[in-house]
Amino acid sequence: MLDLHAIYEIITFAIGDTKAGSKMGKLQVRNMDNGTVLNCILWEETLNRLDSKLFRSSNQIRINSGTYNEKYNNCLVSDIELVKEAKLGLDEEQREEIFNKIMTFVNEIEDKKLSEFVAGLLFEHEKEFKITPAAKLMHHNYIGGLLEHTYECLDIAKTVLTKCNGKISSDIVYAACILHDFGKIFEYNVDLETGLIEYNEEFRKDWRTHSQWGFSICMNNGFKEIAKMIAAHHGRTDWGALIDLNEKDAEPYMYIIHHIDDLSAKFGKICIADIG
Repeated sequence: MLDLHAIYEIITFAIGDTKAGSKMGKLQVRNMDNGTVLNCILWEETLNRLDSKLFRSSNQIRINSGTYNEKYNNCLVSDIELVKEAKLGLDEEQREEIFNKIMTFVNEIEDKKLSEFVAGLLFEHEKEFKITPAAKLMHHNYIGGLLEHTYECLDIAKTVLTKCNGKISSDIVYAACILHDFGKIFEYNVDLETGLIEYNEEFRKDWRTHSQWGFSICMNNGFKEIAKMIAAHHGRTDWGALIDLNEKDAEPYMYIIHHIDDLSAKFGKICIADIG
């Protein structure tokens, strides 16, 4: 039975082709009351009647007409309405402010070669870095999300380093915070009109993940410790890590970015609602 009163938050939306050659929309939404996820299908006829802006990430919608399966976790939707339009992400002023804060950390890196390497990447890819999300689904999945996540990691790192008794260089920690997810500027495409995020299939043909990109560029430039921290930052290979911290006899420094990244991903400004 369709709950006409339920309000859903849009998680993802994509349009593909059916075997018959017509268009089909795949919509995933989350019930705002109980958190359950509903997978929806919209046929081409329905898509043609609806404004594409309805499907922005984090929009709140109501399903006015549709048919559920027996488990009520799939729905063939024939009509929806917009309840609340979500922000697409950080505005230009917010992005500029956070970028400048990140640059203050770059300026604290004492190793000149490393500082120039990190600054060079940031300025070369400044436009993309300022708009890229940090994830498609899990956290900071909005325009400017990678920027926000990177700064949160740096801010956490500044505190963590006070507890390390000088056993690890702040230079490599700050650089790893900035570069651990930097490859996402190539891994993701974000639509600035809708906020919808898709994987860049051309990138995925050449690279396993953004971690592989980050590991490779750091190794090629002689920053082996930073490369290993990036390779291990997902913790386990089944979570996307190139180095599994549960299986390898890893040196202590290799754990730092994993834990810092995890704290930001779980407790930072992880969704569009957090940024106000």
